[in-house]
Amino acid sequence: MSIINSLRRIKAITVKEIRQLKRDKITFGMVVMIPLIQLLLFGYAINTDVRNIPVAIVDQSDSAAGRWIVEAIKVTQVVSVEAYYKTSTEAIAAITRGEIRAALILPPNLTEKLANDETLGQWIVDGSDTMIAGAMMQLRNMPLDQITGIDTQRPSRFEVALFYNPEQRSAVNIVPGLIAVILTMTMIMFTSAAIVREREKGNLELLITTPIKPLELMLGKILPYIIVGLIQMTIILGLGHYIFDVPINGDITQLLLGTLLFIAASLTLGLIISTIARTQLQAMQMTIFIILPTILLSGFMFPFEAMPKPAQWIAEILPATHFMRIIRAVVLRGGEVSDMPFDALWLIGFTIIGIIIASMRFNKRLD
Repeated sequence: MSIINSLRRIKAITVKEIRQLKRDKITFGMVVMIPLIQLLLFGYAINTDVRNIPVAIVDQSDSAAGRWIVEAIKVTQVVSVEAYYKTSTEAIAAITRGEIRAALILPPNLTEKLANDETLGQWIVDGSDTMIAGAMMQLRNMPLDQITGIDTQRPSRFEVALFYNPEQRSAVNIVPGLIAVILTMTMIMFTSAAIVREREKGNLELLITTPIKPLELMLGKILPYIIVGLIQMTIILGLGHYIFDVPINGDITQLLLGTLLFIAASLTLGLIISTIARTQLQAMQMTIFIILPTILLSGFMFPFEAMPKPAQWIAEILPATHFMRIIRAVVLRGGEVSDMPFDALWLIGFTIIGIIIASMRFNKRLD
């Protein structure tokens, strides 16, 4: 009899939990959406088979042989020719700005080299991403016998020069990207519970009675965490430099500027979540829901170019994708934030729009 009573009590509690879960629409949505998004990301968007790497051509020969070689490279689908430059200096500058990942230099005496079965040209490659570098290394052995008509035994037809990470060390690429990942996790998490915590502690009513405006409240919530974010960036990059010998080729002021833009955007995203969630548990679930695609689609683990177009469109919305480009360009390639105006403006626009949305949503709660 006691067992039956115990089962009845367990059933009553179970029914109560299910009803609470049905009433909590955000939690119920997370239960469905988190496994769904993970499945789609890992099964569809994540792809280690790198294709369509953006490259440029510097054809100094201006010959039919040069055009044949370019067409043969296009057919491989490993690269996508995005630009043509007259000099290798222009191509290297484009690599520094992140516009292309590699450039093929074809010399003026290409036809003569072809006739003598010599090395035909040189690939200069952004070697900071080891997966991109590995894919480009395969192209040096691509067969050109059908184009040249020469049955050659030469093992490689192109030389490859790996810039920024010639030793192909994973830490060189991982450590700058880790700054974006950790800042994303901590900054969004800090602020996602900011407004909710005030409500749960009963402080929201006090804030409403004060003369503080919603915009002032939003700015006051994020400003302390900017210092926290800068401290985290300094720790990660400092330890990466002294322990893993990661080079810091860019200017420190550019590094701080790019990081400030990203911290502001991430904190704003956390504030928007905070105005949507009704409890700290909901805020945490929504944070996890945002962090998963942010890490997987930002280019931290898998090359951005290997993702299908819909995944790239989603990635372009997220601040971490733009900061990943900025931080790697500044730290590894010695670039400046102004070299990537689209990414910088996106982070600024995301912050401004996010602050406005968070302020408007806070106003609605006052109503």
